[in-house]
Amino acid sequence: MARHDMTEAAEAIWNFPCSFPLKAFGRNSDDFEAVVIEIVRRHVPDLDDSAISSQLSKRNAYRAVTATFTARSREQLDALYLELSRHEQVLMVL
Repeated sequence: MARHDMTEAAEAIWNFPCSFPLKAFGRNSDDFEAVVIEIVRRHVPDLDDSAISSQLSKRNAYRAVTATFTARSREQLDALYLELSRHEQVLMVL
């Protein structure tokens, strides 16, 4: 399937705008949560503080930050995932 066809299929599945929960994982550092939130806000300027949650792993070595927001387009999500996944502190994005 060509990339264009995949993008169209994704657009059809998501029905933008839609509520979207994004989760970023990284080592539990003092600034990991702030880094994730700063990146997400570049792509979702109206992100509300109440839409952000953070959870530590059992041994406090890792942190997961979840931001739930209204996704406007596949391009917005692609750009956000790309920026997060390129950051040195982010280990995984779901």
